[in-house]
Amino acid sequence: MSETTPVIKTERLIMRPTDMEDSSFIYALLNTPNWIKYIGDKNVNSIEDAVYYIKTRILPPFKRFGYSTYTVIRKSDKVKIGTCGLYNRKGIEGVDIGFAFLSQFEGKGYAYESVLKLKEIAFNDFKLKKISAITIKENIKSQRLLIKIGLDYNKTIKLPNDKTELLLYHSKEH
Repeated sequence: MSETTPVIKTERLIMRPTDMEDSSFIYALLNTPNWIKYIGDKNVNSIEDAVYYIKTRILPPFKRFGYSTYTVIRKSDKVKIGTCGLYNRKGIEGVDIGFAFLSQFEGKGYAYESVLKLKEIAFNDFKLKKISAITIKENIKSQRLLIKIGLDYNKTIKLPNDKTELLLYHSKEH
C-alpha cells in the first residue's frame, strides 16, 4: 500500500484501506445475500479465499493507483460495517465508485456518507476527472444513491466477458 493512501474520516465513519486483517469481514460481506444478488458470487468460500481475494484483487490497485477498497468502520463502536472503493474496470470510462454494506447497516445513511466523501477525495486528492458507477437494473437503492451523490444515468452496458446488463452512471467532468 502506498504511504499516501489516506485514512478517511466522516462525521460517523472511518474508512481505511482494506488489508489482510479484514479477511473475516470480507468473507462475511462477500457472502451476504445482497452481495451475491446485486454484485455476484466471487467464490470466496472460506477465510483463505478471502485472504487470496484481498491479496490479488484489493491490494494491487492500492500499490498501482493509490486507491482501491476501503473498509468502512463505524466510529461509535469500531464495528466494520461495509466497504467503499474506487476501481479501474475494463469497459468503463472513468474510475468506478462502488460500495457494499452488511444488511444490518443498510438504510442508515452510511453508504451515502462514505460514497459522498470518497467521491470528494477522488476529485480533490486523486485528481480524477470523472467518476462512473455501475449497478444492475434490479438494484433500485444503489441507483437512488448514485443519483443522490450527483451521478447521472448514461446508458446500459455489458462489461467484457460478462453477459449481465448494467446501468452506467457518470459524474460531470471535473
